[in-house]
Amino acid sequence: MNRIFNMDNKFFVFMGRVADLIILNLICLVCCIPIITIGASLTALYYVTLKMVRNEESYIIKSFFKSFRENFKQSTIINVIMLVTAVMLFFDLNISRGLEGMLSQVLTCIFIAFSFLYFLVFLYIYPLQSKFYNTIKNTFSNSILMAIRHLPYTVIMIIISLIPVAVLFIPDARIQATMMMLVFLMGISTISYLNSKFFVKIFDNYIPDEKEETDGSLPESQENADQKLPDPGEKTL
Repeated sequence: MNRIFNMDNKFFVFMGRVADLIILNLICLVCCIPIITIGASLTALYYVTLKMVRNEESYIIKSFFKSFRENFKQSTIINVIMLVTAVMLFFDLNISRGLEGMLSQVLTCIFIAFSFLYFLVFLYIYPLQSKFYNTIKNTFSNSILMAIRHLPYTVIMIIISLIPVAVLFIPDARIQATMMMLVFLMGISTISYLNSKFFVKIFDNYIPDEKEETDGSLPESQENADQKLPDPGEKTL
């Protein structure tokens, strides 16, 4: 009986994790409402979920807003660049589809390829911003390089990130409504948490061990274990 009500019981641990993800998801959604703050919100989201995966998190809300404040300026600039790029790609795709003949097909294929590249950057850039100190230019370039180098993980994370889209194709209206409610309650944070399991493995390749760190071979970290990602020219990604 004692084991049933033990807070270390797997059921209570699981429910505690679900509660954390719901809280984190709702905070993230609220902070995304101004649109301009989406970048800082997603950065803070990944800051927390990366810690959750490592079992390092303490206070969900406190950690979220800590990262939100510290990364606000750079994340906001990145967000503006991403938003402007998304709008340009949207209009370019619509214009190319409105054309006729071979030109339309060629331009549409080109812009679809750019859209896929955009998605790769979007997938990596906010986790990178949350984990590493770097310039905006290097954060963008490292997003592309890491996505390509770790392509198997990237493909898995793309599939995970597109799961909410599959909800729209559920034929049963009641099941669809239930799933959409779950997506609203914890969809973004759950995707971030699942992807963070792969990001942890990826980022560990760029975080030196204690011996390397004491040698002073790499710059100061964001926190004890968060090491600055070197420029692509300094270390092959």
